[in-house]
Amino acid sequence: MVSILIPFKNTAHFLPECLGSICAQSYQDWEVIAIDDHSDDASRQVAEGFAQKDPRIKVHANEGRGIIPALRTAYRLSTGNYITRMDSDDIMKPHRLEVMRTALFKFGKGHIAVGQVRYFSATGISNGYQRYEAWLNDLTKKGSNYSEIYKECVIPSPCWLIHRDDFELCKGFEPNRYPEDYDLTFRFYERGIKVIPCDEVLHLWRDYDTRTSRTHEHYAQNYFLDIKIHYFLRLDYDRKRPLVVWGAGFKGKTIAKVLLEREIPFLWLCDNPKKINKKIYGKCLYHFSELENLDNPQSIVTVANEDAQKDIKDYFRNRNQHPMQDFYFFC
Repeated sequence: MVSILIPFKNTAHFLPECLGSICAQSYQDWEVIAIDDHSDDASRQVAEGFAQKDPRIKVHANEGRGIIPALRTAYRLSTGNYITRMDSDDIMKPHRLEVMRTALFKFGKGHIAVGQVRYFSATGISNGYQRYEAWLNDLTKKGSNYSEIYKECVIPSPCWLIHRDDFELCKGFEPNRYPEDYDLTFRFYERGIKVIPCDEVLHLWRDYDTRTSRTHEHYAQNYFLDIKIHYFLRLDYDRKRPLVVWGAGFKGKTIAKVLLEREIPFLWLCDNPKKINKKIYGKCLYHFSELENLDNPQSIVTVANEDAQKDIKDYFRNRNQHPMQDFYFFC
């Protein structure tokens, strides 16, 4: 059985479409554990109305406050061998659970099933979200999601399915670290959970001005960057190799500050003539030609400009350096 964990708060307007799309699934062996995170609208009544009609839907109150406590509550009450998450304002395509369950059953434990996503909105989708959707779906189509994990969250939070044993192995929702979906993705990566490629859109991702990922402080860029630094130093940083930070914008400065605080040596590169040979936080910035003096360096790239990124990739390629081994793009 598939356990579908749904935290919700003040989404009464969207819950009927969400729960209705689950009830319409071609795969029917599921349960919904819906957790009310202290809603002050009619969300609880809407969810309980569905529960009265379908005993597979169970509604409970959050034992704490916030998404992580709600997810922990839902998981504790779940009974399925397979675990997935769903956002209360989104919509499942009718065959989502069937496609993902079939894929996971075929590949077995040690794998995670994912699906492609499509954003929708009553006011139109921004260019940024369109680009994220295309980028994410391209990775999902090939199952190469982890190859760019330091750029953005590479597994969509409401569109994955994993065996309960593997979820436990990755410590589920235990860490109290936001954004919780990005942190969980890194733990899938850490444990070597393989991504099953998927070329179908299985999830419709609703965008609107007041959605949590847009408004809550836990989803601000600094939280994403904290997670990137945390897991890079834990999983991929090789202390035997010289470390290089490219860029002196917000991300570059934040990373440099963390490295200085932890007394981790690094070379700081910048292409801004006004900053080269100047000091920030007491650390001098250098032209990228200084790389020639390093033996087998590891690079963190925080340069956001796409043309500059292409030049940097060419630079690495010409020196036979490889992504997720010799260099890591953090944007």
